[in-house]
Amino acid sequence: MDTIEAFQQFLIHEKHSSDNTVQSYTRDITQYIDYCTSQNIDYLNCDSNVVLKYLDSLSAIGKSESTRTRMLASIRNFYRYLVAQKLVKINPTDGIRLKKAEQKLPGVMEANEVMLLLSQPNGSDYKCIRDKAMLELLYATGMKVSELMDLSLSDINLQVGIVHLKNSKSERIVPLYPGAIKAVQNYLRNVRPIIVLDEDCDALFTNMNGQPMSRQGFWKIIKYYADKAGIKKDITPHTLRHSFAAHLLENGAQLKDIQEMLGHADISSTQIYAQFVKSKYTQSYARFHPLAK
Repeated sequence: MDTIEAFQQFLIHEKHSSDNTVQSYTRDITQYIDYCTSQNIDYLNCDSNVVLKYLDSLSAIGKSESTRTRMLASIRNFYRYLVAQKLVKINPTDGIRLKKAEQKLPGVMEANEVMLLLSQPNGSDYKCIRDKAMLELLYATGMKVSELMDLSLSDINLQVGIVHLKNSKSERIVPLYPGAIKAVQNYLRNVRPIIVLDEDCDALFTNMNGQPMSRQGFWKIIKYYADKAGIKKDITPHTLRHSFAAHLLENGAQLKDIQEMLGHADISSTQIYAQFVKSKYTQSYARFHPLAK
């Protein structure tokens, strides 16, 4: 087993990292090792200059500061693992600090744009009913698309109007608004029993063949309905998560409550939505206040 494979197993079985995290680390570290190989450098016996030159090479090809920061974090954790396994003596990333990447405001849809998007699957065919339920559930809860794909039948309680979201590190309960409850009820009564023939399948949502749905498959669904609605913004599944948080905050919800509903471990991750709302109101003030012009 090579070092990347061993590190993958460590992330999965010891750190209980998500599939996305494992894939991200694997991609970053593979690129770093490929760079070392191309420079005839032994990554198991190198110093900080090698890592710095690699990070500089990323800048040279136009990679952003946030990408460089992520790469450094991946390499740093990889070497921490290698040091713990006594495969290297020192961590060459020790002491390396990059300037903090500027935090960008998330892409957020206006409330009327969300309503327009949610209204697009308006047919009575099985696919429209399923898609309507997924879109409504995503905006109702602000869950990640990976969480949507992982939902099981037992995770949702339509009588109470809640969904139970959990991963290896935490779990949370998020309420559902009536429209989302109605859409999911329609799907469960009229569509899922027909497209999911495997009695042992506990997945809430599947593709139209009753098989697991991929994140990429759902991304295509979002893009299709955004185009159909004539929305020009770049809409992704995460846009609905951002919009969920921003709209709650804009309408008076507390940051702490939004943090819990999003499942953020640190409230600093949630505070960016306060920046969005502040920016929006600042623009309105500058545009409409008679003495601000």
